[in-house]
Amino acid sequence: MTFALAAAEPVRLRFAPGRPVDVRATLQPLKRGAGDPTMQVDATGTWRTMLTPAGPATLLLVQHQSHVECTAWGAGAEWAIDSVPELLGEGDDWSDFDVSALPFAAEAQRQNPGLRLTRTRLVFEALVMAILEQKVTGIEAKRGWRILVTKFGSPAPGPAPAGMRVVPSPQEWARIPSWEWHRAGVGPQRSATVMRATQVAASLERTADWGRGGPRIEAALRSVVGVGVWTAAETAQRSHADPDSPSVGDYHLAAVVGWALIGEPVDDERMLELLEPWRGHRQRVVRLITASGFRKPAFGPRMTIQDHRGH
Repeated sequence: MTFALAAAEPVRLRFAPGRPVDVRATLQPLKRGAGDPTMQVDATGTWRTMLTPAGPATLLLVQHQSHVECTAWGAGAEWAIDSVPELLGEGDDWSDFDVSALPFAAEAQRQNPGLRLTRTRLVFEALVMAILEQKVTGIEAKRGWRILVTKFGSPAPGPAPAGMRVVPSPQEWARIPSWEWHRAGVGPQRSATVMRATQVAASLERTADWGRGGPRIEAALRSVVGVGVWTAAETAQRSHADPDSPSVGDYHLAAVVGWALIGEPVDDERMLELLEPWRGHRQRVVRLITASGFRKPAFGPRMTIQDHRGH
């Protein structure tokens, strides 16, 4: 894959959405732990790298009270700047979302007025993230993402913090040898699913033009063997800003929602029953719960972290 040479000067935008926007809270679902090579937050602002259709880019977002100062570097700088409004919630309509009958969510919304659903329009990137998170702990998933992107990604354009990288292209993911997946702690089932996704990456990217979610987008994502309802939902939440895609099948989510809404753990079926009055906005309810910092009681079984890299 070849791209045009990067512009010598950075591209800038002063984004003033006319309503509160919290950059860090809105982009939180995109950050894969403290060592994520594609997203970092420091005293300067929020840094994110991306592989745009025009090439690699680094984006810096600096939060101000009434606006966000945005600067991008690299061949994909113009695309990155053009993506900022949707990345920070433009088009994410909360106007008919009423949680007044749900005290916990209503209070969470009051305390997080700048929370929006992010829309990256980078479907393959979001899908790889979700695949690496399948059926493993968050620690394992973040470690695998960090190792693979650091080793096979490209250097971040511009003055990005040390260690930041741009995600590999689909072709570069497809060339990663089996032993490198193993060393990153990614089992053959997940690596094979990523490989299958690389073969249809272009068609998956086109689903970003189909809207913000729904059965058609879910079906397209799930057409990749190894992508189920949970992986499709996690992808659509990030790339499409799907407001109605709770992550059914998540190891922790149903219990968290249950504890937050009715004070007891529930299973997936009961979680969907609790969220049903907000159909069309069920993921918004979940985001408010997670953004509030709520944690379920710390007891019960924990997943065992598996590490087979030395085998």
